Amino acid sequence: MQVLLVEDDVSIAEPLVEGLARYGFTVQWVCTGDAALDAPRGDMVLLDLGLPDMDGIDVCRALRQDSDVPIIMLTARGTEADRVVGLELGADDYLAKPFSLRELVARIRAVTRRSRMTAPARHAIPAGHRAGHGAAHGAGYGAAHGAGYGAAHSAVPTAAVPVGAAQARRPALVTAMPEGPGARRAADASAQIIGDIRIDRRTRQVHVAGRPVTLAPKEFDVLALLAEDPGAVCSRQQILGTVWDPNFFGPTKTLDVHIAALRRKLGDPRRIETLRCVGFRLTVSPGYEARADKVS
Repeated sequence: MQVLLVEDDVSIAEPLVEGLARYGFTVQWVCTGDAALDAPRGDMVLLDLGLPDMDGIDVCRALRQDSDVPIIMLTARGTEADRVVGLELGADDYLAKPFSLRELVARIRAVTRRSRMTAPARHAIPAGHRAGHGAAHGAGYGAAHGAGYGAAHSAVPTAAVPVGAAQARRPALVTAMPEGPGARRAADASAQIIGDIRIDRRTRQVHVAGRPVTLAPKEFDVLALLAEDPGAVCSRQQILGTVWDPNFFGPTKTLDVHIAALRRKLGDPRRIETLRCVGFRLTVSPGYEARADKVS
């Protein structure tokens, strides 16, 4: 399949080109809206909205005026208004950054399948009625996307996505807890104490100086990863690959946001130290040693 990638961020585009090639896609990469309009459409267009020369919405409108090529928008704009405008202008799907390669491939396959099923109807639309196409497409988008995404996602070959040992250690979400003295002893035994921080991976609960601290799921996962080896440095890529996705694509600023939230909720910014250009580590207060909370 020939894919036209319109993305001005080199740090996102280059890994995408390489990653999609592993799934058998041939990718042509352009950096501007003008270049996208001049380039061959291929079988699929992956369109970023934040282009340097023109808005991606305008590129989508221009592409849709003379082509029925499927378009998936890739953008950091995640508001409902942006999604609605893009879909009504004729985009076939909308993927907000950051996203994983596996999800992108699944959406490409789902959109391709839907486009092939509706190809006769799409080509039969007169040019004068093109303005109505976006609204009609947007109305049917939800049902079509819901029906096609699950099967496409399960069809992505998992062997092509390397998963490191750290990913295998990622704490699982506990949805139910048994009750009784035995269960309480097991929960206590699973807790980790680092200074005055108590981390219970089984219940995904954190206490600081005896008080409960409410963490978002990703915040807990970041803390649990850093706590696996207190004092050791975890690189940014290691954290993103373990907590988010091994093939994470998107701005790494999301990690900084979660680290900042963790520092605030733990009550002392010094608990998580930044090593510039390297990564982060969980600091251990003098006189404390990381240990498991054992039941006597």
